[in-house]
Amino acid sequence: MSAPSPARWLFGLIGVFAFINVYSIQSVLPDLMRAFDASAPAVGATVGATVMAVALLSPLTGMVSDALGRKHFVAGSMLAVALPTIAIGFAQSLPQVVALRFAEGLFIPGITVVIVAYIGEELEHGRMTAAMGAYVAGCVLGGFLGRFLTGQITELAGWRAAFVALGLLNALGGVVVLKLLPASRRFVARRQVNVALRGLAGHARNGRLLAACAVGFCVLLCQVGVFTYVNLLLAGPPWGYGPAALANVFTIYLLGFMAAPLTNRLLGPLGYRGTLVLALGGGALGAVLTLIPDFLWVMVGLAFASTATFVAQTVAISFVAANVREGRSLASGLYNAVYYAGGTAGALLGGVLWRHFGWQGVIAMVLAAQAGGSLLAWTRWAPTRAPG
Repeated sequence: MSAPSPARWLFGLIGVFAFINVYSIQSVLPDLMRAFDASAPAVGATVGATVMAVALLSPLTGMVSDALGRKHFVAGSMLAVALPTIAIGFAQSLPQVVALRFAEGLFIPGITVVIVAYIGEELEHGRMTAAMGAYVAGCVLGGFLGRFLTGQITELAGWRAAFVALGLLNALGGVVVLKLLPASRRFVARRQVNVALRGLAGHARNGRLLAACAVGFCVLLCQVGVFTYVNLLLAGPPWGYGPAALANVFTIYLLGFMAAPLTNRLLGPLGYRGTLVLALGGGALGAVLTLIPDFLWVMVGLAFASTATFVAQTVAISFVAANVREGRSLASGLYNAVYYAGGTAGALLGGVLWRHFGWQGVIAMVLAAQAGGSLLAWTRWAPTRAPG
């Protein structure tokens, strides 16, 4: 049975709210440093806390949803994430902000992991592809809007008002999904946790999967490191940008819409390894370009870095899908855990390097991670069959 007509745009909306909170705080890090008289590593923890929570909960969320269901899990997660988001607007210390950002991350896998399972179960192949495309586009848009809206509202009314507004938007999104997302018709509860744990243990012995997870770690480390601390770079001399201007910089993030068609064009002739190494090489070039003390070159470098991240992520998850034959949802959960752990490392280690070496230290970290990811893919992704 086909899904109702609003389903496609609804999946896009869910994608928006899946990622609108994850990196929203990046565009106001300089404001937090001033508000709490905090260091770069301290405010960087507000980014790392969320992605750390996503990493910790991703493998478990799928198993819980397999037992409890889909629709209400997604809607409930969207409503629940609104509470710590609003509470950030009333935080009296930076540790409180970090704790609330961690709480946000605990609920996000309830959206990201579960809606993918819902799409796979409920929609026929043609509609499934369209819905997944809408969801991925929504994720890209949500990543942009979280940063953009937070920065713009901060310019007008302060960072506290920005998070209250973002939380209210999350609550509204949860109500819309609760009302309009069709109830599951093909869901079958699976409560055999021991089977799932055995499958997870089997994945932990799969060298090719672990290599893909490590590549994902490197990819998000680079993305979070660059797009967290570039805000401190541009807020300082000679630019001195405020939150609205920093929010505008994140329009570069919309280049993510190009990732899927670009990756599809490259995978045929280059394969997984070649495409990933090319993407990471492009990201390395972009990182180096941001060292040029000219705003135009910084933006060009960010454009390369952002596009490279989305292509590399698409390649990595495609490699996982093509090389894991059983327990794919668990494999996806394991990949997401390591991937988001890389984001945590990028936020925390990047802050330490910024404090001691400035932007050059952050870029050195990024280049090392890109080199490591390329080496891993080249040595451990040697295909035994044609890609795909």
